[in-house]
Amino acid sequence: MTAVTAAVAAAAVLLTGCGGDADKASVPEGWGTLETGSLSVGYPESEGYAEQPAGERAKANAAVALKEEDGIRTGMVSVQLDFATGVHDAAGAAAAAGAGIGLDSTRKATDDVRLAGPEDAGEAREARRIDYDFTADGQEDTPNRGTPMTGVLVAGVDSKGVPFVVRLNAVKDAVDAEDLDAFVGSITVK
Repeated sequence: MTAVTAAVAAAAVLLTGCGGDADKASVPEGWGTLETGSLSVGYPESEGYAEQPAGERAKANAAVALKEEDGIRTGMVSVQLDFATGVHDAAGAAAAAGAGIGLDSTRKATDDVRLAGPEDAGEAREARRIDYDFTADGQEDTPNRGTPMTGVLVAGVDSKGVPFVVRLNAVKDAVDAEDLDAFVGSITVK
């Protein structure tokens, strides 16, 4: 590659980041996308996850994708909007969402993340990621009580001030660290 070709290639890369689809997160090949008024998020459709119709999901969920095996829910991606009051930033959203993880859970990490979205979304692109492990309770078509599970949640506030939490919960080792990172990286705030 000549110096001129390299300079043209570098300029092309810089220009691609200046608008259009650059504001939208990358969703891995084979994944579907859940769309809400506040955000979009990818889910591993090629791994057996399917979007749940609005009439079947819990009232608190704005969007859901489930993985079911033999009638048991072994994985779930969910989006909850406006789930807490008095929340105005990512730290408050994460505190409220983290309180809902449960007593049988172990937090592994909490990190600040920057989500995809339009530059004018400002602080709405700032979020917190919490990784955790827990055990299934065996209720409502979940795996047998005591089954090891893993989860990641991303919480923040969208550009209109609406708090959100996005979760992926699955049987432990059914999703690897790379898939959890891809899940977080697939979120676009509106």
